[in-house]
Amino acid sequence: MLRCVTLVTCFSSLTSEPLFCLSPKLPHSLSHLSLPFPQTKRSISLQSRPMNILKNLGFGANSKPAPSMEDSSIAQGPDDDVPAPGQQFAQFGAGCFWGVELAFQRVPGVTKTEVGYSQGFMHNPSYEDVCSGSTNHNEVVRVQYDPKECSFDTLLHVFWDFHDPTTPNRQGNDVGTQYRSGIYFYTPEQETAARESMEKQQKLLNRKIVTEILPAKKFYRAEEYHQQYLAKGGRFGFKQSAEKGCYDPIRCYG
Repeated sequence: MLRCVTLVTCFSSLTSEPLFCLSPKLPHSLSHLSLPFPQTKRSISLQSRPMNILKNLGFGANSKPAPSMEDSSIAQGPDDDVPAPGQQFAQFGAGCFWGVELAFQRVPGVTKTEVGYSQGFMHNPSYEDVCSGSTNHNEVVRVQYDPKECSFDTLLHVFWDFHDPTTPNRQGNDVGTQYRSGIYFYTPEQETAARESMEKQQKLLNRKIVTEILPAKKFYRAEEYHQQYLAKGGRFGFKQSAEKGCYDPIRCYG
């Protein structure tokens, strides 16, 4: 089976070392595109089987029935999970959740990470449902952190540094509503910090930030094979360090 591989070099303000990302999700009709990002990124693509781009963007038929009003109200409700005593939650969407999770795993004071789906209209969506583009879910990382050891501002710094917040429904060659940029807050203090942080970040960029800042909604934990995917070896079987303070380049698809 042919697969698409994209080599992306992302330079982080946390380290002078580039973050290398291998992406298997480049659609055939987008292989010639190279969009300028405010952060330095270079892409080299090897072509694979084409994808249905319109479906990725949320158009076209879906084999499942539309979510009921009851299901939508559940999915659009608040995240009712409870963090461990003395801990707080935060949710972030910044493209494919594999690499995003590893970036947060490495932050001192982060005690747990989970990848999943949120902000959509379907109750209990699967990965395939989310990838269809018809549920409006985002791929997110729910971060549990100890505010005595890790501030929310630190998490925001990692969030802005890891991805391009100026491309709607897209990170590099990954295209779809599930790859949109988002900060999902649990408290008024988190909302204030997120908005102030975005204002500061906008002054550093020459393109408009499209990050959505919304209340955290019900979190649907993704399938087990997605959890800590890169730390467990990714698709190529090469484990990547999740040690606290590690600045090794992240190969976003393993």
